[in-house]
Amino acid sequence: MRYQPPPTSGCRSRDIRQTAPTTRLRFLRPFTTRIFNRLSIHVAGRLPWFAILTTVGRRSGKTYRTPINVFRRGDAYVFALTYGSDVQWLKNIMAAGDCWMQTRGRDVHLVEPELIVDPDLGLLPPPVRMFLTFDRVTELLRMRVDG
Repeated sequence: MRYQPPPTSGCRSRDIRQTAPTTRLRFLRPFTTRIFNRLSIHVAGRLPWFAILTTVGRRSGKTYRTPINVFRRGDAYVFALTYGSDVQWLKNIMAAGDCWMQTRGRDVHLVEPELIVDPDLGLLPPPVRMFLTFDRVTELLRMRVDG
């Protein structure tokens, strides 16, 4: 099932945030952003199932690097939205339509972001699926490798 975002005309980000499903681990987001991301950014681009996303701020134009879990599916990569779809890196990707990712030491250009709502998490490996089902994650981002 494909995600249909709410209409944006006259809609502010706080209105969208209220419609997004809440995951159990959402309360960890401030800790993850301030502490864990700063530590993991040094190794995430080389480990399996991890990557560093490089995005450009849609308002600021600044470059941001975000460590994240990633799973390869054919010519695409899938990201589980463990904190829901109301995260800045996702908004930046959706606005730009692409991003760069470093995974296992390689740089990959990703295009065509697609938000997917899938309560079964069928695109993810079974051990990850079990954990994320407990966390109530239902949203995924799928992006195709450019080229």
